[in-house]
Parts: sequence; structure tokens; C-alpha cells
Amino acid sequence: MRILSLGQVPRRPIESHGSVGFSVGALGITADAHLVVVRLAAGGVIGRHPAGGRQILVVIEGDATVSGSDQVEQEIGPGQAAVWEAGELHGTRSRAGLVGFIVEGDVDLDTRPGAVDAP
Repeated sequence: MRILSLGQVPRRPIESHGSVGFSVGALGITADAHLVVVRLAAGGVIGRHPAGGRQILVVIEGDATVSGSDQVEQEIGPGQAAVWEAGELHGTRSRAGLVGFIVEGDVDLDTRPGAVDAP
């Protein structure tokens, strides 16, 4: 077993699409999906852009105001996730800052009770 410190994952700043205060660090990559740790500074913005594949933002700490193609904003916090489909325009901002994960790619979602349990 290994213990990973999310604060020590090497990150790089992202400024594309008008993003401000946004950085990512890769944790895992497969042929089908990748997992990155994200940090968004207080007042930071992830500029509107199309999702390259199904994209899931999971908030671990902090706050996020997210929107999809309809540009309707919704607030999410720790223990919540936003899901955008491939090609969907979306953006995120944070008042206080956030730490979270983004999973992007060929990921099936099923939230029914027992859906991920072995038969």
C-alpha cells in the first residue's frame, strides 16, 4: 500500500479558455480515462470549454459554482459532483477555492443502490 498526499502531487497551472487560479496534477491515466487532482484558488475560474469526454468534477473541499451548456449555475460542495457529457460546454468558478478530482473519459455512471457491488 502507498499513501498519497494530494498536496504533494506535482501540478501545472492552466490558463486556457480564460482560466484563472486553476492547476491540475495527474494521478492516473488509462486508455479510457484519466484522473487529476484540481485546485481552484479563491475567486478562481475554469473558463468555459467543451468536455473532451464525459467529465466528472468531485469536490473534496471548498465550493464550486458550475454550469453546463445551458449556462444555468448551480452551487456544489464537498461530497457532491458535477457531470458533463462529451462535447458539453461548461465552466466552474469558486468563491473560497476548492480541491477536488476530475475524472474524464469513458466512465460509466450508475448511482442505483448496489450498482457497483459484485453480484
